[in-house]
Amino acid sequence: MNILFVLTSHDKLGHTGKKTGFWIEEFANPYYTLLDEGATITLATPKGGPAPIDPSSDTPDASTEDTKRYKKDMVAQERINNTIKLTEIDANDYDAVFYPGGHGPLWDLATDSTSIQLIERFNSQGKPIAFVCHAPAALKEVKAGDGSALVKGKKVTGFTNTEEAAVQLTEVVPFLVEDMLKEKGGIYSKVADWGAYAIQEGNLITGQNPASSKLVAEKLLESLKK
Repeated sequence: MNILFVLTSHDKLGHTGKKTGFWIEEFANPYYTLLDEGATITLATPKGGPAPIDPSSDTPDASTEDTKRYKKDMVAQERINNTIKLTEIDANDYDAVFYPGGHGPLWDLATDSTSIQLIERFNSQGKPIAFVCHAPAALKEVKAGDGSALVKGKKVTGFTNTEEAAVQLTEVVPFLVEDMLKEKGGIYSKVADWGAYAIQEGNLITGQNPASSKLVAEKLLESLKK
């Protein structure tokens, strides 16, 4: 199993003066779930080099067994600090792609042409494409083979409007994940805020929030073992 993880390079939280990036739990749980099953994982970002960690995810409150493991894992940290540039990635080399969330992807991966083409290539090859929390933002401009939005008519989930309101960033983010998925014709569903929820339709796997990262990883693993 060769799996590509695509992380954000964006570290500015709009005009707040605060930092953002990727959410550690949404990286760490799938990373270790897949790694422990023998997967070879490659980390890439639009700019290459260090992938920024969202400071809000690096707190005692947000800590999980997987984030604690990451904090002790010098190899994983080294890899996060030395990601490959997306333009150097060939979809043919991988069996699946996974996008961790955090607010960063709303600013860069949502409109990154290399990322968009990469997802379209994975999709055309029928390979699993998985996203959690804010990462479905990366699907915003992705097209299916017929030129329609990739999510059109497909069951999807992602960070909810009410969850965004709860973290008081509704007016800060460039768009709301839930609204975007609906506008693109996705059949959006969710559970209660902060509940674990992931949904799969064909090769497309999406998860609602940080708590859903394990479900997304399990669905991805299941797809790869078929």
